[in-house]
Amino acid sequence: MLRLEARPAPSRLFAWASPVISLVITVLVAAGLFAALGKPPGQSLAVFLVEPFNGLRALTELGLKATPLILCSLGLALCFRSNVWNIGAEGQFLLGGIVAGGVALWITEQEIAIGPWAFVPLAVAAGALGGAAWAAVVALLRDRFNANEILVSLMLVYVANLLLSWLVFGPWKDPQGFNFPQSVSFADGTAMPRMLTGLRLHWGFVIALVAAVLMWLFMARIHLGWQMQVGGLAPAAARYAGFSTRRALWTALLTSGALAGVAGAFEVTGPMGQLTPHVSNNYGFTAIIVAFVGRLHPLGCVAGSLLLSTFLIGGELAQSRIGLPAALSGVFQGVLLFSLLACDTLIHYRLRWASGASRAAGVAA
Repeated sequence: MLRLEARPAPSRLFAWASPVISLVITVLVAAGLFAALGKPPGQSLAVFLVEPFNGLRALTELGLKATPLILCSLGLALCFRSNVWNIGAEGQFLLGGIVAGGVALWITEQEIAIGPWAFVPLAVAAGALGGAAWAAVVALLRDRFNANEILVSLMLVYVANLLLSWLVFGPWKDPQGFNFPQSVSFADGTAMPRMLTGLRLHWGFVIALVAAVLMWLFMARIHLGWQMQVGGLAPAAARYAGFSTRRALWTALLTSGALAGVAGAFEVTGPMGQLTPHVSNNYGFTAIIVAFVGRLHPLGCVAGSLLLSTFLIGGELAQSRIGLPAALSGVFQGVLLFSLLACDTLIHYRLRWASGASRAAGVAA
């Protein structure tokens, strides 16, 4: 039978090449699925993977879709490298959107004159505070009561969804909205400034890129960032060196929550311009895949965000142009993640055929 045997020294080259190998496997699986669905694989792959890059408008939409993924995945990469398993970026995203949307709604109702550039710091601060406060609940329960951060952060996603639904169905519902669950449209002064006239891409994309560079500097050049990564790789060694696991926990979760909250703020004040029950397109969950595709590296998260944004936009185009199922994009995301996990396993282990005699010797040992 086959068994896994640990390699003496995993290859650094293949560690970085595994996302490319995983992407190739995903493309091959996609071609097979397209053929099984009776669609020409070449044409379908072109719509799915090439059309999102076809022209300036398509590229700006790709950047718009990548912006929340970059911000969410940066915080998750820091958490995962610190051995803090924050699975609730989706909820922190929603809380950031709720708080920033509440500020925009108040400015709109009070008819306060404000320019878009003056509102940007308010949106960033409100989103960061909302997301960080939601992540602080996870940090507090883990710190004081040793609660599992995976379960707590995940369950808080549902609480955030219910809170958003209550607001847009209740106190923040637009009285002139024909009974639709949505807030009033925000004033023009609360809209994120656009990078190009007539296109939806806003300056939040640039802020996300700057955040990626700052996160790289923090993780690679700042002593605290190095401490957190050491604690993630070798907790016992970190404790022996006197590194504070409590400080790492709070720093990782608050930073991750703040970044996810800023992403939510950009979403509600950018392309949406109001609050609805569907603020997020599962960006917080997709960002988990992005973080691992990017090898938990800040600059890799940017590349992973662009790749997953291609999948999201390509899935929408394939649905409208070829009549493919809407769930296909999620299927490909799952195939990409499982391919990546399989490649990573084979980087650290190799397959060996174990005979009956060797198995018996192993059991005796």
